[in-house]
Amino acid sequence: MLVYFAGCMATYRLPSIAEATIKILKHAGLDFKMLGEDEWCCGSVTFRTGFVDDGKVMARHNVDALKAMSATRVVTACAGCFRTLSMDYPELLGEEMPFEIIHFPSLLKELIEEGKIKFPEGEKISVTYHDPCHIGRHMGIYDDPREALEAIPQVDRREMHKSHGNASCCGAGGGVRSTNRDLARGAAEIRLKEAEETGAEVLTTACPFCTFNLREGVERSGSKIEMLDFPEFVAKLLDL
Repeated sequence: MLVYFAGCMATYRLPSIAEATIKILKHAGLDFKMLGEDEWCCGSVTFRTGFVDDGKVMARHNVDALKAMSATRVVTACAGCFRTLSMDYPELLGEEMPFEIIHFPSLLKELIEEGKIKFPEGEKISVTYHDPCHIGRHMGIYDDPREALEAIPQVDRREMHKSHGNASCCGAGGGVRSTNRDLARGAAEIRLKEAEETGAEVLTTACPFCTFNLREGVERSGSKIEMLDFPEFVAKLLDL
């Protein structure tokens, strides 16, 4: 059973991400479920800010809830959730997860390759991709998001001069935005300038935290670039 783990940001702060993800999964004809009220925060920020025991309680609850739903595969569009479920849960709970965890861009790449999602031809849109720290430097996932974008006919992908493991952090993660707003905003400003240098019309990323911080940066600076999270961008191209 495929379970979509939405995460706090996509549930409460940026529900358009969860809505877009659900539409895409349905468009691909996938049978999936969600935990609903049984989905607790994954605990990413809790772990990162030193509240490990509290995070373990969240981890135990979520793993048990996913087991009760007979999950065999868990997809999330949140980089923080993906890193936490994949890396932190096994380490802190001392057990292997009884289900596969996959990040949304990797699943999208699969669906495109399997012919379950087909994009219409259309006018090219220039896009640049921001590597989130949690799936990039932490998990080594750099190629899947880019390969998924390259497989979309409308996409003219542009690469920032600082990318992959050398990508500038957006400033949102690790509790930084909560504890040092000015630092987070400064980091977002730097990353936006790097994105603008590519001449891209759209900046996309696979992390709601990055999207939230960079989108605020766009609004504060008056930048002309459009900030869309990965599922939002894909749903837009599919006209969902």
